[in-house]
Amino acid sequence: MPKTFNADLHCHSTFSDGTLSPAALAERAKRQGVTLWALTDHDETAGLAQAQAAASAQSLDFLTGVEISVSFANATVHIVGLGFDAQDPQLLEGLNSLRNNRGPRAQEMGRQLAAAGIPNAYEGALKYVGNPALISRTHFARYLVDAGICKDTYEVFRHYLVEGKPGYAPQRWASLQDAVRWICGAQGVAVIAHPARYGFTANEEYAFFSSFKTYGGQAVEAVTGSHAPHEYLRYANLAQEFGLSLSRGSDFHSPQESKMDLGSLPSDPTGYAYIADLLAPRIQRAPAQAA
Repeated sequence: MPKTFNADLHCHSTFSDGTLSPAALAERAKRQGVTLWALTDHDETAGLAQAQAAASAQSLDFLTGVEISVSFANATVHIVGLGFDAQDPQLLEGLNSLRNNRGPRAQEMGRQLAAAGIPNAYEGALKYVGNPALISRTHFARYLVDAGICKDTYEVFRHYLVEGKPGYAPQRWASLQDAVRWICGAQGVAVIAHPARYGFTANEEYAFFSSFKTYGGQAVEAVTGSHAPHEYLRYANLAQEFGLSLSRGSDFHSPQESKMDLGSLPSDPTGYAYIADLLAPRIQRAPAQAA
């Protein structure tokens, strides 16, 4: 792989819970030295047309992307899809079903926060939503920070919106099998996003990776903004054990909130299979680089 290769294959725009538009993300990615970029909004592909046009204008190689919410072992996990047909009917129908579940969940979160002495949180969160169909915990967190209840979003998730704390509302998302099937059925590559975040036991994690591989999943994020440096090699080794390729992405949401900026990921562990070969036929090449 060339030393100039700098893929950032996980970030979010205002079409889900990011604070920048797809065009602004493309400009930032280019400025930060990214050479291959994917927009991966939560359960939503509506921003991809803008992202593709902006990437082309920036002479930036581009991949379609999405991050699908999945329920597994009583936890919410995320599966990233890359390089798929963004018009695939089965994928679009599945994502639409997930978005339709978010509204009632958000209203329940608002009711719980009101019961804890924080009124009008649902209405407050809506002010931060670019796409009303994708209201999420992140929008509630931004409201709680700007309302002076917490100093930052990290404090929010220590005291609110998580299991056992005010504002938590459980949600049944897609099954792991369905999420991988939607992505692969649309000719894309399915990727486990930031696996260290899920807090699985060793047995649960083994079952997760085994099921993902059985269903047709092909890659896992090792180097990501959601992992600590010591976790890069751990998940690279686990990917090798399960015959999965390595993917990478900053999980960038906002200049003010994200731990890692677009394009600032360190190098991947060497000696492992990279996702680049899987994605090569699916990349939408920048005009200056097109054959």
